[in-house]
Amino acid sequence: MQQYLTLRTPASLIHRGLRFAAKSATALTLCAVLLTPVPGAAQGLFSPAITVDDSVITYYELEQRARFMGVLRVPGDLMKAARKELINDRLKLAAMAEAGIEPSEEEITAGMTELAGRANLSLNEFLSALQESGVDPETVRDFSRVGLGWRDLVGARFLSRARPTEAEIDRAMGQAGSGSVQVLLSELILPINEQNAAQVEDLARQVSQLRSYDSFSAAASQYSAAQSRERGGQLNWMPITKLPPQLQEVVLALSPGEVTDPLPLQGAVALFQMRDLREVTGRAQRYAAIDYAAYYLPGGRSAETLAKAQSIISQTDTCDDLYGVAKGQDPSVLDRVSLPPAEIDRDIAIELAKLDPGETSTAVTRNNGNTLVLLRLCGRTAELGEGESRETVANALTAQRVDSLSESYLEQLRADAQIKEK
Repeated sequence: MQQYLTLRTPASLIHRGLRFAAKSATALTLCAVLLTPVPGAAQGLFSPAITVDDSVITYYELEQRARFMGVLRVPGDLMKAARKELINDRLKLAAMAEAGIEPSEEEITAGMTELAGRANLSLNEFLSALQESGVDPETVRDFSRVGLGWRDLVGARFLSRARPTEAEIDRAMGQAGSGSVQVLLSELILPINEQNAAQVEDLARQVSQLRSYDSFSAAASQYSAAQSRERGGQLNWMPITKLPPQLQEVVLALSPGEVTDPLPLQGAVALFQMRDLREVTGRAQRYAAIDYAAYYLPGGRSAETLAKAQSIISQTDTCDDLYGVAKGQDPSVLDRVSLPPAEIDRDIAIELAKLDPGETSTAVTRNNGNTLVLLRLCGRTAELGEGESRETVANALTAQRVDSLSESYLEQLRADAQIKEK
């Protein structure tokens, strides 16, 4: 739950989790099931469950952290995740103490208030709602204290090393003609309509909290409508300039493992996980216009319609071939479009970003999911655009480097520590 920039849990998830816990009598029952005592807990809640060097983690702390994570609707094995987080917290606290870093009470309270504000609650309302689910205010205070202190520590330790030079920013933006940024993403596209909207929105919120590559891949394989589901949602390396302009800054703000908030599309919700980011030689091409064809098939994502779309794909190679498919039908069944990237609907632009000329996608729908869109990329018209701002690129490079350095530092702390679990 904690990153080097802490307290990042989205407001919608916090608010939903608190509301669920506060108003549903089943919430505590669910927690009781999830928080089955670990061996040895019968010795007493305040007896040692884990020792990290000279620091003790009690069964009570484990239970509290797991309850807190449960209220926030964090997926997975809560007790296992709580153990890992609390061990990391002890390592971080020791490093903070050695560096002489200790957040003030005012800073800790401000951090807790910020977290509450993300759920549109005052701090008192936030803590009261948590207490109704059995989460002690001290648990939230500890979470805030460690997160804020670790952010300050890694910032002081690594920020100066992580900041890119002007030349590195130039290379990342392609302005020097010698380099550019590529991203390695995974995707999950969830079809949505009036009948399944509540379930899809709830699933999307849960997926947006995933940080595990395997968990996101499993979700994509099970739920995604995109063809990449066969690869667990994994996409190939792509230049950042291939993504829709409105998505580029969203993606560049992610650290490895992070997932975007749910992105509303026409008839679908999209989520992307950052797997990696790299600077490469060779200038990234930008585009003045994207030329594509859209052939509309009634029946939505039914098996029959998808089979018909696949048959068309197998019998055609180019965008011009689709004119033969549409011959004799209403002209509205086929669109041939050439637009600047910023003017293309986001769901279509996302699919086109993954295609080479002549390739197709059947991930997009229209008419509330009742019409399947067979998309084919016809071509791209190149231009030399200025692209994303220097500040955006610099921040993305800095965040990626700090994240990598801080994770390596934490692994070093873990390797040097004496950790005993009971």
